[in-house]
Amino acid sequence: MRTIDTDVLVIGAGAAGLCAALAAAPRRVLVVSAGDPRVASSTALAQGGIAAPLGQGDSVEAQMADTLAAGCHSSDRRAALRVIRGAAEAVQFLCDIGVPFDRDEHGWRLHREAGHSRARVLHARGDRTGAAILAALLEASARAAHVEILCGVSVMMLRESADERICGAWGADPAGGAVRIEARDTVLATGGLGRLFPFTTNGECAQGDGLAMALGHGARVAGLEFIQFHPTALAVGADPVPLLTEALRGAGAVLLDGQGRRFMCELHPLAELAPRDVVARAVWSRRMRGEPVWLDATEVFRCEHAEEFPAALATCRAHGIDPARELIPVSAAAHYHMGGVVVDVLGRSDRAGLWACGEVASTGMHGANRLASNSLLEAVVCGRTVGRALAQEHDPMRLIRVRAPSEAPAVLAPDAAGAHRLREILGRCMGPLRSGGELEQGARELLALGAQLAPEALIARRRLGLALAMVRAALARRESRGAHWRADFPRRDPACDAR
Repeated sequence: MRTIDTDVLVIGAGAAGLCAALAAAPRRVLVVSAGDPRVASSTALAQGGIAAPLGQGDSVEAQMADTLAAGCHSSDRRAALRVIRGAAEAVQFLCDIGVPFDRDEHGWRLHREAGHSRARVLHARGDRTGAAILAALLEASARAAHVEILCGVSVMMLRESADERICGAWGADPAGGAVRIEARDTVLATGGLGRLFPFTTNGECAQGDGLAMALGHGARVAGLEFIQFHPTALAVGADPVPLLTEALRGAGAVLLDGQGRRFMCELHPLAELAPRDVVARAVWSRRMRGEPVWLDATEVFRCEHAEEFPAALATCRAHGIDPARELIPVSAAAHYHMGGVVVDVLGRSDRAGLWACGEVASTGMHGANRLASNSLLEAVVCGRTVGRALAQEHDPMRLIRVRAPSEAPAVLAPDAAGAHRLREILGRCMGPLRSGGELEQGARELLALGAQLAPEALIARRRLGLALAMVRAALARRESRGAHWRADFPRRDPACDAR
């Protein structure tokens, strides 16, 4: 068994985790990633950009209004204000470490995405913003003397001291060997849970493991029922489903039904630029009826805008589609989780020694539905907030080694059939359109699946426990709000609005 001592453990090497690590100096930080961050993290897959009120005539108040409207009366105003007020500083930080945000003769080249009242989304290298940000953060981390990145170690469970403080984690190396990591503070930056669904834009590591571990250790969680589905994933049978950025619709692409008719105009005043939950439900409902849905981006790819979407163009061509001449088949797919580990203004959970930032955390900013491109902003701002708070708590006299079980846990990887079954159940009962009957049936099927698992199948049981908690949260919310829509309770209950 390999043992590693560190001061701060960051689990996850996406934007949030790396920002936390960089800001935590002078503390010694170990960042652990199950795979290559350039492939494994959701940041790397982000085609959209980072929303910031930097354009002429834009303001913090305007972005706040759009954020709160998308959040459907559920956002924490103070959390949203903190993040959006930090946008200018976050963008400057990213520029300073080398992120090549796109510019034109007027300054920033800003894009408009769904739910935004104006163009305020910065891109880098066209629609490869996430990859550009991640590359710059990885380079900055490589230069930082206080940061070490360890790839190929999958964290299996958190470690807890005799005084009930989270004190690191147990991991496994590629050969299956146990790795014990001892730390004064532990930061979850593990991303989302889209891989628990059969149709998702998320990569292999987004299986909700960080959230499930926190849940298993009694950390407070919230909003588990709020799962955002991206309306325009490329419907070609791939897993994960390739994403087509919403900025395409901001540039003029439109959605067509099986008869070639635009359908969003009659459903929302903003048509294709309506909030994601509205567009996703419209696309999903047609697909569930067996009707194809198409994205017509021919005009976008025939004009000067085409150069702004190199990733979308390459994705379409890789699947034999010429988007300048052909309609693109699309479907809704699980994309982002608004729920997570509840944290305070500094990113602390209610478990001593445990922090969280990025998609795994519930700051309250997104409410019931995330505004497009607010996620990278939150990841950078809140990641840096966590790092700065950790730096302030630097106490070299506090012992790293604490009393905790020394034996590595016995862990069986989830069997492929069980994992497939779990995804199938959630896909049927926790999609964009839900009902009490389907949710109850889903809960019964998950319980039956759990009865088939071996007691030592820790990872499988952890994921199943999270899935069951999500279904129960959806059953308990007897209303429709944002990304949670119940056919049997189709209206929002004002009594549930954020105060």
